[in-house]
Amino acid sequence: MGIFSRFRDIVSANLNSMLEKAEDPEKLIKLMIQEMEDTLVEMKASCASAMANKARVKRHLEDIRERANRWAGKAKLAMEKGREDLAREAITEKKNLLAEVEARTAEVANLEELVGQYQDDIRQLEEKLQAARNKHRVLVQRHIHAQKRKTAQSQIRRADSSDAFVRFDQFESRIDRMEADADLVNYGKKASNLDDEFEKLERDDEVERELADLKKEIESGRGKE
Repeated sequence: MGIFSRFRDIVSANLNSMLEKAEDPEKLIKLMIQEMEDTLVEMKASCASAMANKARVKRHLEDIRERANRWAGKAKLAMEKGREDLAREAITEKKNLLAEVEARTAEVANLEELVGQYQDDIRQLEEKLQAARNKHRVLVQRHIHAQKRKTAQSQIRRADSSDAFVRFDQFESRIDRMEADADLVNYGKKASNLDDEFEKLERDDEVERELADLKKEIESGRGKE
């Protein structure tokens, strides 16, 4: 199991614990980011250590190969000098070194695989970390917006239910009633003025008729003279 797999188990356990405590999402994201950052530091340190071990083993491997080649040369020299006993011992040393070369070569391969796994886990974790940071920024913005909306809605509800607004509505109703009364007063005044106008017209007509009758009477008296 790689470090990244263990990290997922750790984060999953912490998330479940926080969910049981009904923690808010922003805290969950912060926890994930902190866990990822800590794990990333650990993974990079482990990867660097594995790379250093690989380099050390490769140097040792090259040294062993060089020693094996030297013993091969010594075995050849001993045979050329007629020292089969020394050649046999030289060949034995060479074979022992070649066996160690094989073991060290396998060790280098294992370290290369481990380094590759670390690098792959680091790359995945860096992608997850960047996604978590982006998610955290968006979540913080949404949280701030939600808090502002919640505050505004609370103020609206308090305003709707406050005594001040109740009194305001009552005062508005009183003004509406006063305006209606004023309209009725004006309506009655207009009607009264209209009646006065018609009465005046009627009086004027009576005066004119009486004046006309008087005029006819005078003219009629003159005609008799």
